Amino acid sequence: MDLVGACRAFVSVSEHGSFTVGAAEARMSQSVASRRVAALEERFGERLFERTSRRAVLTPFGRDMLPAARQLVQTAEVLLNEAAAVKRKPWRLAVPGICSTAGLARLVAEARGHGVTLDLRVAAPAERRELIHAQQVRAAVLAVPADEATWSVPLGLAGAQDPGIKRVYVETLRMGRASPGPARRIWIQPEDDVPHIRDPLTRLRDAVGLRPAQLVAAADLTTAAAEVLCTRDLLLCSPAQAGELALNWRPIGEITLSRGFALAAAADGNPQHIEARLGDALARLLGADTRAGTSGGAAA
Repeated sequence: MDLVGACRAFVSVSEHGSFTVGAAEARMSQSVASRRVAALEERFGERLFERTSRRAVLTPFGRDMLPAARQLVQTAEVLLNEAAAVKRKPWRLAVPGICSTAGLARLVAEARGHGVTLDLRVAAPAERRELIHAQQVRAAVLAVPADEATWSVPLGLAGAQDPGIKRVYVETLRMGRASPGPARRIWIQPEDDVPHIRDPLTRLRDAVGLRPAQLVAAADLTTAAAEVLCTRDLLLCSPAQAGELALNWRPIGEITLSRGFALAAAADGNPQHIEARLGDALARLLGADTRAGTSGGAAA
């Protein structure tokens, strides 16, 4: 038996002295109200109303039960209103700074279609971890090694000129005594300035004999992209980013690098319900099109 629904019918009928009017006020049919009151009477083992042709009059037992029934209905209304307010409460999510405005807008719009209101916080990898540890966000898309990733995005090198080759080998940037012009540099943007990406690239730099200054961690993507656009330098980035910047992207010849992302919740929270609803949208936002354990391709 729906106890709250039955008590709602009982209270409404008692307030209006009529099953017809009371049922209408409670937004149910008269037959439904009658069945609910009858079920309540059967449960209590006592009649709640004396029914006449015109009115429904409370019995002494009904008058005694009315205050408790009214309190139950009111408590249920408070509970329903609280649930609706909690559902409307923004779900604060920290996301990478590589995400485009259009991509973020599509994520927010798609989340609304799933009944989730997102409050996005754009931040660098270290800051996203700080936000989740300080519980300033409910969840964060963290930068993680590829073997821990839910979403993976391939990284390569992009430049202003078409290299005319299928892969860019870092060793070709090594400066010889007769090499003309300044040394070509590889720029690392803040999103990729993390150990599982920076360290392998640094080891490769040293192994092939590049100068330390040929691998540069940029303060921001704009600075790095500007340097690449006006020089022969290269930007470590995803295919999607290269497309946005009108750069020519190629994979790295010596090693395979990728951005790994995973969703983490604050404290003991579980982000799985957000991931289940918005996993595909997050993959598109990040530029990934495959799931954990593989190096995903670029999003269109």
